[in-house]
Amino acid sequence: MEPASLFSICTIAIGAVFALLSFLAITMHLITVLFPARTDVLDPAVVAAISGTVASVIPGARVTKIEEVR
Repeated sequence: MEPASLFSICTIAIGAVFALLSFLAITMHLITVLFPARTDVLDPAVVAAISGTVASVIPGARVTKIEEVR
C-alpha cells in the first residue's frame, strides 16, 4: 500500500474541519431560532453603567429615559 501524500492528508483535514464547523454553525442557528433572546427587559447593570458614565462626564446630570436606536 502506498503511503498517503501530504496533500491528501491536508485536504482531508481541511474537509473534516469545514464539515465540523458547518455542523456547529447550523446547530447554533437552530438554537437561536428556537430560543430567541429577550430584548424587552433592560438589565439593571446596563442602567447603572449608563447612569454612572453620564454622571462622570456631566456632573449633576441624571438619566431619565434609555432607549435603543436602531
